[in-house]
Amino acid sequence: MSKGRLEAFSDGVLAIIITIMVLDLRPPRDATLDALRPLVPVFLSYLLSFVFLGIYWNNHHHLLQAARHVDGRVLWANLHLLFWLSLTPFVTSWMGATSFAPLPVAAYGAVMFLSGLAYYILTWILIAHHGKESPLATAVGKDQKGKLSLLIYALAMAVSFAEPYVACALYVLVAMIWFVPDRRIETTLAEKAS
Repeated sequence: MSKGRLEAFSDGVLAIIITIMVLDLRPPRDATLDALRPLVPVFLSYLLSFVFLGIYWNNHHHLLQAARHVDGRVLWANLHLLFWLSLTPFVTSWMGATSFAPLPVAAYGAVMFLSGLAYYILTWILIAHHGKESPLATAVGKDQKGKLSLLIYALAMAVSFAEPYVACALYVLVAMIWFVPDRRIETTLAEKAS
């Protein structure tokens, strides 16, 4: 079946998730710089989550560019990814509202870990659907960045109970690893086309 509806639905869900997050940013009642100070953790949480969602959107786009078509397993794997991503506004808000308390920071890490795992599953289901010799399989390779990200998320969750700010720094590290869009798929598709 065509992948167009999957792409459109996923784009719509990600847009809604970002909209929900930004609607959770409440302006202070006072018109002073001091009134903004308590909102710093809320804004930093929002910024980190916005970057993560942008990374997922970008890489999801590239992943589906390499897919020729989808099947029911791919649809369910994609829905699984969207489920975990849809929890991002909740953990973002909780983490920011509690000024990075240990449990909310760990919960944030759990959602990021499960989102990353769901993306990994979606990737491998797409590869199984298209074959191990497909351009997608060639582009993804051993997916070292994906595996490293999951490891860092797991470490951050464990660390969050003792050092929540260190855990947050690890989340930022994962975002930095992925901030430059993954060009493996674009490069492989361009090579196959020429």
